[in-house]
Amino acid sequence: MVIFSLFIENALSPVILFFLLGCLAGFMKSDLIVPDSISRYLSLYLMMAIGFKGGVALIETSSFDLQVVSTLIMGLAIGFLQPFIGYFILKLTTKLDRETAAAIAAHYGSISVVTFVAATNFLQENQIFYAGYIIAVLALMEAPAILSGLFIARHESVGVVKKHSNNLRDIFTNGSLFLLLGSFLIGFLTGKPGLEKMQDFLVAPFQGTLAFFLLDMGLMISKQKHHLKAFTFSLFLFGLYMPLIGGIVGVVASKILALDIGTGTLFTVLCASASYIAVPAAMRVALPQARAAIYLPMSLAITFPFNITIGIPLYFILCQYALN
Repeated sequence: MVIFSLFIENALSPVILFFLLGCLAGFMKSDLIVPDSISRYLSLYLMMAIGFKGGVALIETSSFDLQVVSTLIMGLAIGFLQPFIGYFILKLTTKLDRETAAAIAAHYGSISVVTFVAATNFLQENQIFYAGYIIAVLALMEAPAILSGLFIARHESVGVVKKHSNNLRDIFTNGSLFLLLGSFLIGFLTGKPGLEKMQDFLVAPFQGTLAFFLLDMGLMISKQKHHLKAFTFSLFLFGLYMPLIGGIVGVVASKILALDIGTGTLFTVLCASASYIAVPAAMRVALPQARAAIYLPMSLAITFPFNITIGIPLYFILCQYALN
């Protein structure tokens, strides 16, 4: 019942409703438009805000013992490797172009902040303890999947790396990823005092900017509706079983790390969720040829509601059995 109410609450949140408004405007052929320069600004703003706040969250972590460091490293590794699993499955089961498949895979290596928040509420409702440093893990798991997605998109195959000296440099200096990582470092170096100075720009306007971004994404999806013919049943199933694969990876990793049930549940949720904020913002700039009408509905319209309604309690039950 708690999960159902959380789903309704999130589904009726302003940011989701603005996304639906954008879709509706496009499908009804409204003349509502967001200029390209504004679209790019929205994406860059989100990269800057998410990165900066993530760096602050990491430096504010109270202690860095072996378990904290191990969990951070495990989160980074899963975030980087999971897109390769997703891409391999997509190439076996679909006929998507490389760029779109890489963009989808990147979504499933990154995380959903809203899903994570719903999971923390679920644990609090059930009076389940979890460690505060898991927030830092969330912050670190934003970027690796973007790196993997760009890496995949720029190579002929996942297993064969072209010997061009500029490949890795091009990926790391990609504008959106560079801003995300650079902002993360600045947030880490300046900490809470830095965040207080940036409060009026990076914190207070974030929800409004996110709503504007999702309005723009809704418009883009509806205007690219001709791409929806490529949205096959195989893709729909991928949006359901890929989070389960991530969930299994998360439970196994939590067992290896000897996490408690609450912290393990949140770590599993991070591994099982799919981004619909940071990665779409990055892909919009870095891989404009990838089809947003395919990759955004998968994370936002399929995986997100699945995780909110079914996934969170399922991952909790799995962690109860595995981590006791």
